[in-house]
Amino acid sequence: MYFVGFVAKPKKFNDQPFAYHAELELEIATLTNLGSGLGRVRLPEIENRDSKNENSTGWVVMVPFALPGERVRVRVFRNHKNFSEADLLKVLAPSPDRVAARCPLFGRCGGCQYQHLAYAAQLAWKQRQVAELLLHMAGVEFPVASVMPSPREFGYRSKITPHFNPPREGLPMPIGFLRQGTRFDLLDVPDCPIATPAINERLTAVRAEVLARRASYTHGATLLLREADGAVTTDYEAIITESVGALKLRFRARDFFQNNPFILPAFTGYVRDQAAASGARLLVDAYCGSGLFALAAAPAFDRVAGVEISESSIAFARENAAANGIANATFQAGDAAAIFAGLDFVAADTAVIIDPPRKGCDAGFLAQLLAFGPRAVVYVSCDPATQMRDLKGFLAAGYALTAVQPFDLFPQTRHLECVITLRRS
Repeated sequence: MYFVGFVAKPKKFNDQPFAYHAELELEIATLTNLGSGLGRVRLPEIENRDSKNENSTGWVVMVPFALPGERVRVRVFRNHKNFSEADLLKVLAPSPDRVAARCPLFGRCGGCQYQHLAYAAQLAWKQRQVAELLLHMAGVEFPVASVMPSPREFGYRSKITPHFNPPREGLPMPIGFLRQGTRFDLLDVPDCPIATPAINERLTAVRAEVLARRASYTHGATLLLREADGAVTTDYEAIITESVGALKLRFRARDFFQNNPFILPAFTGYVRDQAAASGARLLVDAYCGSGLFALAAAPAFDRVAGVEISESSIAFARENAAANGIANATFQAGDAAAIFAGLDFVAADTAVIIDPPRKGCDAGFLAQLLAFGPRAVVYVSCDPATQMRDLKGFLAAGYALTAVQPFDLFPQTRHLECVITLRRS
């Protein structure tokens, strides 16, 4: 089995400790949170240099698509200060968890990292990675719950955004996603197994339309295919309706909304239950968007306030509350510098849900939240690394960690959502 990369030799290649395209054999010990296998190579000169470091057990080599427990042959393409990167040439002794990838483009397309790993093992490794991030980034040992699996392992993504570059005469015009290990090279993707069947069916027609008009394009573009309630749109400005349990939520196709609708009832239900378990009667959803968490949680609280800096999202949230007959939820567009201004909730009786972007909470927002001092915080994150970074601030401010629950919204990839619950001690 071969997963050869496409990285050209850099003009200024660092040849220490390995020459460009040097081949090695090594054992893979673990997976990184980026989804790569990690092994170590014994190098006496390096170990002598770092002999005072008790953790020096060999030079680290990162290998995409290699699995823990495997012995592999690899080819080095980049040396960093403290580790090297290598392509997987051959699996010499496979892991019992290795399976055949469903997608013929796996290993070349940069979208999936784990199609070769049995789904139960994907969940186990994601749980372990959250625990390791919690320990190493926040300095906390805490039991991480088993990852909540997706009801669908494939065919779950309700939104994809294929790209294409300006056509070049006489050359193929790929429409797809970035090739593994590259920043600009596109791989042609006619079908995506993790996208819903309806999206793949529509993708065939969309690709044909683009290729038929290729002579008219002077620039590249990003396409949108989004499914909601069985219908697929390619219009960024279209208003679509997504069902989450009994809720029906409207928003623009281009707006952010979770891309695995099949797990959303369990996901939003857990967030609601964690917030309500604090005993708070009032709820603030501080990154409310079009109202997903606020409206799903509203039946468990006396009053709910959604806050969001996007006025267009607030308009949809208000419409969604009215359309679903939810009268105890209000929504306001908040200034990022004063997001809790004007809120008349008593902090000691308030729970706050936060679902920030991948970069996590900025310092200004955290300062405002901690100054408000709610009874409980339920922190939803698509990047546990930035979540654990922010966790240190909560712990320093007197909050105690009470639950860590990962959700697998993105099977076959390294990504996951993690929900941590904090209570003021």
